[in-house]
Amino acid sequence: MFKKIILISLMSLPMLIFAQFQIQGKVNNKNTAENLEGASLQLVGTSAFSISNNEGKFVFKNIPRGAYILSVSYLGYAPYEQQLNLTEDQDLNIQLKPRVVLSDEIIVSAIRASDNSPATFFELNKREIQENNHGKDLPFILNTTPSLVVTSDAGTGVGYTNFSIRGTDISRINVTINGIPMNDAESHSVYFVDLPDLATSLDNIQIQRGVGTSSNGAAAFGASVNLQTKHLNQYPYAGMQSSIGSYNTFRNSVSFGTGLLKNKMAFDGRLSKINSDGYIDRSAADLKSIYFSAGYYGKNDILKFTLLSGSEQTYQAWYGIPKVRLNNDEQGMLDLASDNWWDTETTNNLLNSNSRTYNYYTYDNEIDNYQQDYYQLHYSHFFSSEFQISTALFYTLGKGYYEQFKTDRKFEDYLFEEIVVGGETINLTDLIQQKWLDNHFYGITASLTYQTGKMESILGGAITQYDGDHFGEVIWAEFAGDNSIRSPWYLNTGLKTDGNIFAKTNYKLSNNLLAYIDLQYRFINYSIEGTHDDLRDISQTHNFNFFNPKAGLFYQFNNKNQAYTSFAIANREPSRGNYRDADADYQPKPERLYDFELGYNHINTRFSASVNLYFMNYKDQLVATGKINNVGDAIMTNVAKSYRSGIELSGTFNLNEKLDWMANFTFSQNKILDFVQYIDDWDNWNQQAIELGTTNILLSPDKIGSSTISYRPVKNLSLSLISKFVGRQFVDNTSNLYNSIDPYFANDLSISYQINPKAFKSIELSLLISNIFSEEYETYGWAYNYIYNGQPKVMDGYFPMAPLNFLFGVNIHF
Repeated sequence: MFKKIILISLMSLPMLIFAQFQIQGKVNNKNTAENLEGASLQLVGTSAFSISNNEGKFVFKNIPRGAYILSVSYLGYAPYEQQLNLTEDQDLNIQLKPRVVLSDEIIVSAIRASDNSPATFFELNKREIQENNHGKDLPFILNTTPSLVVTSDAGTGVGYTNFSIRGTDISRINVTINGIPMNDAESHSVYFVDLPDLATSLDNIQIQRGVGTSSNGAAAFGASVNLQTKHLNQYPYAGMQSSIGSYNTFRNSVSFGTGLLKNKMAFDGRLSKINSDGYIDRSAADLKSIYFSAGYYGKNDILKFTLLSGSEQTYQAWYGIPKVRLNNDEQGMLDLASDNWWDTETTNNLLNSNSRTYNYYTYDNEIDNYQQDYYQLHYSHFFSSEFQISTALFYTLGKGYYEQFKTDRKFEDYLFEEIVVGGETINLTDLIQQKWLDNHFYGITASLTYQTGKMESILGGAITQYDGDHFGEVIWAEFAGDNSIRSPWYLNTGLKTDGNIFAKTNYKLSNNLLAYIDLQYRFINYSIEGTHDDLRDISQTHNFNFFNPKAGLFYQFNNKNQAYTSFAIANREPSRGNYRDADADYQPKPERLYDFELGYNHINTRFSASVNLYFMNYKDQLVATGKINNVGDAIMTNVAKSYRSGIELSGTFNLNEKLDWMANFTFSQNKILDFVQYIDDWDNWNQQAIELGTTNILLSPDKIGSSTISYRPVKNLSLSLISKFVGRQFVDNTSNLYNSIDPYFANDLSISYQINPKAFKSIELSLLISNIFSEEYETYGWAYNYIYNGQPKVMDGYFPMAPLNFLFGVNIHF
């Protein structure tokens, strides 16, 4: 199927239209007539761009006849646009004015890849984000970007959602918002459910694949994602966004902005609420969020406060659906229930549920309840066109719990004393427990930028501290006696100090060749004190010192063709779970990644294409092998050798003024060498070791592709066919075909129409029809292998996506 799609797509391409005219000219300072080197110029709506040289000169060659808007940007200068009606060659003299106020872009410039960086990256601007923002969570807005795969617990893209890039999960992807770390310091994960409707407040997103450039926070061990909230809007605005759709999905959002006031202040805000029942049984989500920013924008200074706050309550759908339930295998379901000693109610729930919406959890209040607040204070100062500084203080507060009903729990496991009723000793009870996380994360970041015509250098760093409490409470028990309810039966704390300093330089060796070097030193002190939920003492302390160098070359053949190559080393410390679950006599080692990237880009007004080759070689990667600790819990173990290698292809085709096609494909190999699987032997209460040799890394498809065909038949009407292909994914590291997710090819249809009544700036109507062919597919899964009664068995869970469903939206702009 995948090969046929590529073949049909290529055969459908028409002959490219050769361009006819040339645009050239010079960019200078309007006040001083100084030539400006490094100004970025682009023909809006096309892929054509140019950068001014040391004499301020630029050129666009072979541009077709037509009307264009030329956009020019340069740090420290006001944006410039000029309309062109191209019927002959143009020779332009562009004069840029120094900015009256400083731009928000300086806030994130230290961690972003620029157009001439030897990095593999993809960017979404504000317009592209909003075109894809129908009310689903942020991962689904990124779904068509290269090498990315999304997941959804509820099957609708609302609630618990996530993504992987090149097969690396979110705990190995560095995520920042305005340069501030979003990854949890202990688990390394990011939970987008905590900030619902975040996309409505974003101005742009940059995704760097591979190690990328230096970032604060968690190690970029496969990719980094840099989010930036709204830039200064010069003029007042207000808006309302509402969506209604399948599975009782509702989204309502209101936003406003004052524009730049006379005192150079600007205020922006947003309130959002999203509800959905979910496709999976009892997978409802109730989500709320708020965004507020207040900024002072001077000619040389920005002082900006940002608040992001979100709360979520989701019914748990974490277990997934066993494959025997998906396949309607009644005997397999009975065996699963028997092997795990399920009671009659639990077994009947499995047997009588819908095969694609089954949920193991049936307790009415089996919920996850959490709130997260981000407070950020940014200050940037523009000393001159050469020197800029940016600093930020931040504080992130998170608190919440998940609640579960448990049957036949031993008193001793909860520090309960036995009770005697009518002469009978009771030491088992049904109960309801809550597991809490209460954490504080705070720190400071800073960077100093020096920029000349030949060089851009950045010196920066950060120091952060995480302080988190993990504890559990029993809030009800069928038999409690005098035992205290709502007193923690376990409590452990995590304290983590994380600091880094980096220096990086992009230096122009010649008019066409740039060299890049990036050196980062990172130090970590992490201590855990207290007991885990199984009453083990997990107290321990760890220190790390990491050196993460990167280097690369970028070559500009001409304004249409460029190439780059880079090499980087990244180090990653084990997570809290890796340390918590390991035995005292075994300590997981930090992981190391050697990343090689080689890319080529071709850009013109009708057609742009990129090809990137990568080889990511891991040392001591932590993976699931099936090995367990002394109390029978699964642990992650280091494997000596593993790698990811692949080729990423992407292109944009402007077939004519009404029809565009954007597509990307990734072909990869993701392997563990000399893999040893450990299987629990329930018959003999030990483990068997099986040498499997080279196996596939779990949840790492060898083929990923996406396609978006956009057609604009009339003014203000747009139709897009959005297609996604994901190859086979193994849900463990054994390469066992049974433990895998079948390849899938899913298609969505997006329709939007904009009207401009006198009373409003605009009203946009949108309709997103997801999975238009009701493809039955799953995006994520897990598996546990064991031996029982002499037979190999598997316990597993898979996460299906909903069949054909829709979201209808109305966006009103005042």
